[in-house]
Amino acid sequence: MRVFLETERLLLRQFTGADADDLFALYDDPEVMRYLNGGKPADRAEIEELDLPAFLGYYERFPGYGFWAAIEKSGGAFLGWFHFRPLRGHHTDDPELGYRLNRSSWGKGYATEGSLALLEKGFTEFGARRIWAATMAVNLGSRRVMEKIGMRHVRTYHETFEDPIPGTEEGEVEYAITLEEWEARTHP
Repeated sequence: MRVFLETERLLLRQFTGADADDLFALYDDPEVMRYLNGGKPADRAEIEELDLPAFLGYYERFPGYGFWAAIEKSGGAFLGWFHFRPLRGHHTDDPELGYRLNRSSWGKGYATEGSLALLEKGFTEFGARRIWAATMAVNLGSRRVMEKIGMRHVRTYHETFEDPIPGTEEGEVEYAITLEEWEARTHP
């Protein structure tokens, strides 16, 4: 097991091919996927042939960036994942932070705990100048996590989707925190 990051309650480790069942269970939960695809059932073949190979490919192409399986330290349960990665058109010092956690882990502070640890690693080890995250405007739970970790609302924007899901009409939101803002928050 290749651990990327450890917090008080979490291990963030590299994915392996053995994680397909856990990813399928995560992606097949309509509440987990509510703000991503409207809660449609997961496609196991897509997970095995596209998603998991993409996760594994990040480790070779972008050392330090990628998708990380979130494991509860106390019992070893798979909780979901965090990602920390530069998107196409963004520099490596402007990575995106994201997470997808199973419903049983909601409301326990895992998203905040993992995100804070990734902010610290990004700013102290990877030379990030700004870290950002995005979600649907109506996803209040994710927006609260972004605010708790010190991110500020940058913009609301609208995208066009072939098959829009409920809430799309409210738009997407981007939150961000700069190195200077993070330093002021963590070293007042």
